[in-house]
Amino acid sequence: MLRQRLIRGADRYGKALGPRARVLVCQLPLAVMMAGVALAGPAAWPGLPDSTLCRFALALQAALLAACVLVPWQRFGPLAPLVIPILDLVAIGLLRDGTSAGLPDPGVLSVLPVVWISASSLSAAASLSLSFSAPLLAALPWLLADRTAPLAARTAEAVLVPLMMLAVSLAMRSARARLRHEQRRIKSKEAELGVLLAEVTGLVDALAAKDDVVSTVSHEFRTPLTSIIGNLDLVLADIEGLDSPVVRRVEVAQRNAERLLALVSDLLMSASAAVHVHPRRTDLAGLVEASLGSAQAQAQASRVRLATDVPGPLWANVDPLRISQALDNLVSNAIKYSPDGGSVRVSASTADGLVRLHVEDTGMGMTAADAGRVFTRFFRSPAVRDGSIPGAGLGLSITKAIVERHGGSISCRTRPGHGSTFTLELPTDGPPAAF
Repeated sequence: MLRQRLIRGADRYGKALGPRARVLVCQLPLAVMMAGVALAGPAAWPGLPDSTLCRFALALQAALLAACVLVPWQRFGPLAPLVIPILDLVAIGLLRDGTSAGLPDPGVLSVLPVVWISASSLSAAASLSLSFSAPLLAALPWLLADRTAPLAARTAEAVLVPLMMLAVSLAMRSARARLRHEQRRIKSKEAELGVLLAEVTGLVDALAAKDDVVSTVSHEFRTPLTSIIGNLDLVLADIEGLDSPVVRRVEVAQRNAERLLALVSDLLMSASAAVHVHPRRTDLAGLVEASLGSAQAQAQASRVRLATDVPGPLWANVDPLRISQALDNLVSNAIKYSPDGGSVRVSASTADGLVRLHVEDTGMGMTAADAGRVFTRFFRSPAVRDGSIPGAGLGLSITKAIVERHGGSISCRTRPGHGSTFTLELPTDGPPAAF
């Protein structure tokens, strides 16, 4: 992993430099090492300055460093700069003769030009062959000239450094191969992600357009509906006390207009990007009582009994308007899906800094699959659609948004034919700062 990062970094860095600068950067590590030998030689290895071959090696290295700067490498092919590391191996071979003057074996310096060769665009076979043969040929004459050591020891010493360089070259080629494979795989994934992103972008645009249409239409509906309801109120006030089919028809028109206005309000809120809450210290028991009072007429029409078990006062830091809206949605749904003599019960409990409000009904219930989608906008279960129960599938999604905006959560426990229980969990201290 580290080698791959280094290679990738070197590739990116190299592309940002010109040809001469790239050659110079590749040559600098060995040039610095050779300069160190030249500077430390007189003090550390007194016999080194007297070695003609060592002096020739240092001179060759200086000439190669100058060539890195002076030669217009951009005029030649991409493999032309490889003459530098090949001659570096010759200079290192010449320097190895300096071991007679006490200099430690400099053969390990061959790793620097070998890394350069292995990182080039040279073929794998040529790179491996050169990484082994060049250090061997450069050092072989001097090592075999020493007749004092046994032949086996001299042979082993001659091939040890070339074998090490071959291993380094193999590691480099392997790392480059893995890197190229990873690059191809990443490019393939990028292409796949690009296709998916194009699909998702279209979907997001379509959803945004849908929300814009819903928001615009809802706004346009609210004004005439408000005017209709206002005029119907005036008509009913003028004919108050009369009992005639006309009055009943006006009342029916008023109820349906109010119902339509409530639906438009739900659509408008559903299309809104955020739910704004303004928490303050509120008695939830009072909100529950008000919600049940507002639902009394609906419950009587459906012959549903309402019950409550909420200790009062029950304080929490919430937005009373929004929580009332959430309770109204839950109680209204509970009545709507518990027809013909069912019951709806609202209870409360507190624990661990949370207030839990439970809205329980004895209605038709849902399957587990439907319960998992019940808070999705516009979702209505097949049983509800088959039963022709009115609704737009927005109330529970809006309730969930309100509760989550308070830093709370809502859950549903249900079973087909055995009713449902919706539980709101609200922090008593109000939503955290992140909300």
